[in-house]
Amino acid sequence: MLNELLLTGLFDWGWANMFVLDQEKVTYLEKIVRPIVVYGLLILLFRMFGKKEIAQLNPVDFVVLLLISNTVQNAIIGDDMTVTGGFIGVIALLAANRMIALVKFRNPGFEKLLEGSSRTLIKDGKVDEHAIERELMTEEDLKVIANREGYEDVSELDTCVINPNGVIFVEGSTGTKDERFKKEILAKIDLLSKQISELRAELK
Repeated sequence: MLNELLLTGLFDWGWANMFVLDQEKVTYLEKIVRPIVVYGLLILLFRMFGKKEIAQLNPVDFVVLLLISNTVQNAIIGDDMTVTGGFIGVIALLAANRMIALVKFRNPGFEKLLEGSSRTLIKDGKVDEHAIERELMTEEDLKVIANREGYEDVSELDTCVINPNGVIFVEGSTGTKDERFKKEILAKIDLLSKQISELRAELK
């Protein structure tokens, strides 16, 4: 009897609104299907619009991603604001992501179909205009990449490849600014060591 009174009291205080789905507004199946549909749609859209959005975020891209997250929120939640509904949605997303990861692991061809393949932006020091156009990247974007990797200019890059996950591989025709600085310091130290050795030899 006491337990019944406690449960009744908790639900009267509004706790039911946190955990019990209103079946007239949203069903359990809908809470599972909604996030999976949005998840698949976003994967498809990012696949279509290129790797740049993943590789680097300029202010415009950052604003777009914020707006996307806010836009799809209602599509995922629907008319439900309960903790249970949110928990079901999270489980559905994690399960879908896990399933795709397993399929990619067992079928490498599916991973290439889903995420695309690597694209070479610079090869042998030459910028591939068609490749950067496909990725909607500009010369300024390449310069930002070069600076971020420690190079002063795009002309110092020998190779630049953007991978499907957005990670950019860069190889320079010369060392980075830091590497060149270290080499200069080591050369000066070596020169000083030789001069000291010569002075000691003269003093003997």
